[in-house]
Amino acid sequence: MRTLTIILTLLLMLGALNVNPAYGAASANEKIVVDGSTTVGPIAKAFAEYYMSNNPSVNITVSESGSGNGAKALINGSCQVATMSRLLKQNEYEAAVHSEVLPVTHVVAFDGIALIVHPGNPVKGLTMDQVKSMYLGNIKSWKEVGGPDAPIIIISRDTNSGTYETFETKVLKGEKIAKNCEYVGSSGAIRSRVQSTPGAIGYVGIGFIDNSIKALEVNGIYPSLATVKNGSYPISRPLYMVTKDYPKLGTKLFEFVNLYLTKKGQEIVTEIGFIPVTNY
Repeated sequence: MRTLTIILTLLLMLGALNVNPAYGAASANEKIVVDGSTTVGPIAKAFAEYYMSNNPSVNITVSESGSGNGAKALINGSCQVATMSRLLKQNEYEAAVHSEVLPVTHVVAFDGIALIVHPGNPVKGLTMDQVKSMYLGNIKSWKEVGGPDAPIIIISRDTNSGTYETFETKVLKGEKIAKNCEYVGSSGAIRSRVQSTPGAIGYVGIGFIDNSIKALEVNGIYPSLATVKNGSYPISRPLYMVTKDYPKLGTKLFEFVNLYLTKKGQEIVTEIGFIPVTNY
């Protein structure tokens, strides 16, 4: 009877270890939910794929609903990591405090916002003032900036986007885009619209530049990893992952969020087309 009692006690102890992730023992799959920026999305997805390949017990899902929705998801507890291409706004911080959430921001990469046009557009570059005038509706034809006699079709990210917020702040200086602007839900959607529309202009993170579109110089500087890194390209920004509090040391969440500081994480950031915050 005493032996049976000891065996049962040991089994109960082992069971407790198996369901308590703090012990690091075998347990049900740990889940990390990531939501937010479509710009940071490719980094988060690549990090998730790499991390899960080395940690099969961890399941990481990545959604791209926009920076604003990422902030909301973090505050209401539906994600552990909000990916954002801008900092939290004052009202988002206030909502977080009201919900007893302390947002902690991690700068995971740097990015430039590139102005893109159809590959057949002969215009090589624009000034910041010209870009602003286009989006305000004051410059209406490509002929006014050295291009063909064709109307300019301005394409923008939706207003919930961190990329939109950065563009509005750095290029438009707080002024509102013209009413004839077309709004789309992702950087990929802007690229698709521009590559199929000869008169279009849009803006995307430099990680979205490929041969299907043409990136323009701005103030004589081409958007590239080098020009963003050395600060000469005028439209650049940090990219973020935001967590509730600082992840507990040694946890899977801590390892995932801090992957950007590792050599492999920096290689992933560079391969995708962004700039790592540091290099080994």
